[in-house]
Amino acid sequence: MSEPRLVAACRRQPVDYTPAWFMRQAGRFLPEYRAVREKHTLLEICAEPELTAEVTLQPIRRFEMDGAIIFADILLPLVPMGIDLSFIPDVGPSIANPIRTAENVAALRPVDVDEALSSTFMALSLVRAELPADTALIGFAGAPFTLASYLIEGGPTRNFIKTKSFMYHEPETFRTLMEKLVTLTIAYLTAQAEAGAQVLQLFDSWVGYLGQEDYRRYIKPHSAAIFEALRHLDCPTIHFGVGTGELLEDISEAGGDVIGLDWRVPLDEGWARVGEGKAVQGNLDPAVLYAPHDFIRERVQQILTRANGRPGHIFNLGHGVTPATPMDSIHVVLDTLRSSTGAAVG
Repeated sequence: MSEPRLVAACRRQPVDYTPAWFMRQAGRFLPEYRAVREKHTLLEICAEPELTAEVTLQPIRRFEMDGAIIFADILLPLVPMGIDLSFIPDVGPSIANPIRTAENVAALRPVDVDEALSSTFMALSLVRAELPADTALIGFAGAPFTLASYLIEGGPTRNFIKTKSFMYHEPETFRTLMEKLVTLTIAYLTAQAEAGAQVLQLFDSWVGYLGQEDYRRYIKPHSAAIFEALRHLDCPTIHFGVGTGELLEDISEAGGDVIGLDWRVPLDEGWARVGEGKAVQGNLDPAVLYAPHDFIRERVQQILTRANGRPGHIFNLGHGVTPATPMDSIHVVLDTLRSSTGAAVG
């Protein structure tokens, strides 16, 4: 195989079995990750290329995943913009100086990614050197809306009231914020590809909280600008969001060689919405990993049946692995995929 099967699947080329990786595959459900976290904070891991590389490689050693996603947090690129970011146990990210005014947006500093985020790029190079040839290295970034929502809310939210209010009351300021985030994201993803990433994923984790009209007016042009700027790279792109069933057509139009599907839309229906010319990624409910093994096998087979052997399917969860996930369940999924002959043969 001239390139990893995951990369080939992104290009909708035939592969010998459906490639798989899991969002948050390096995380608290792994004892080796917990051992690292006993000694280091998340920010410390991300600041040390050797630690980043070690954590990135842990699920590859244990599960032989088809893709290794670099260990990082989507909010890290915001720090050199002047954002005071911390992580509160059992709560999540916290921003001490949230964006609430035009003056706040104007004060955001431009970022020299090569200097400010060099540890991530060094880690990518280290991981690429260690990975088996048939395992793809995945770089990623947060999409502008998801980053903006954290900046405006100051942390996690259930209703996005501050974000939407800012968007409606200050549309020009919101657009300026989005443009700054687009510039940062393009530079960050381009540098990741130059450092060795073979696939790039844009995480628009919270865009499913928007209706179609708001997505088209406030978000879609900015996401499209990112994918247009990445087209010159020989690096397939994945566009992922959660709860986006009613937005899939627009998300597909915004860009990405692969469109991520969550579990709320059957895979074949989701694929029909994004169009024949796109690959898809997904779409097992993360909660299924807590089910009996026979049930897990049944659900994996259902997804493969819906994919119907079409080239261009990458198996993943519809969102990230949760911290208490039984490791045996991951093995069951991967064994089922790899024993299903013709699962992705075109």
